[in-house]
Amino acid sequence: VTSCEVSQWSVWSGCAEPCKTTYRVRRRHVLREPQNGGEPCPVLEERAGCMEYWSQQGAECKQSMIPALITTGGFGKARKKRAADDGNERAGYCVEFQLVAITPGCVHSHRSYTHWMRYLREGHTVCVECQHPALDPRSLHCYGDGSESQENQLLHWQAVGNPQCRGTWKRIRQLDTCSCPSVHSFLFI
Repeated sequence: VTSCEVSQWSVWSGCAEPCKTTYRVRRRHVLREPQNGGEPCPVLEERAGCMEYWSQQGAECKQSMIPALITTGGFGKARKKRAADDGNERAGYCVEFQLVAITPGCVHSHRSYTHWMRYLREGHTVCVECQHPALDPRSLHCYGDGSESQENQLLHWQAVGNPQCRGTWKRIRQLDTCSCPSVHSFLFI
């Protein structure tokens, strides 16, 4: 009886396509085929999701393709105070989003600094503030704010401090004057 024998996994390939959520691949090959009822060969190819933020020509992808990194709005007051002390206060803005999908990792996080993630619920409208230092001085936008997105386009977000808490949302509108409610208020990072 001879069982199948396979090589080690290859290194992961690059993303199949730039500027879109896609996949990467790794492979292994058969070194010895099974004989006389030996163990069959295991899976020879694996795929994993990936996102490449630069085109093959070296240009940055549209901002709408970049997942938004968010944290609780409670950090905003301290951030504004530090920016005012530095003299770097620049007018920010807010964006309202409707949460479409949320991973279970948001609810099942038990660390004290992740309790705010429990307020994320599918269907709810959230308000996310873009302020210094997340506000890019060249584009005057925060990465992941969906400013270049199509109407009803699903955009991706991820919670800072818990990579298992992420999801999708749709951009509703941008507000030049922020008046986010405290419970559903977040910050771009």
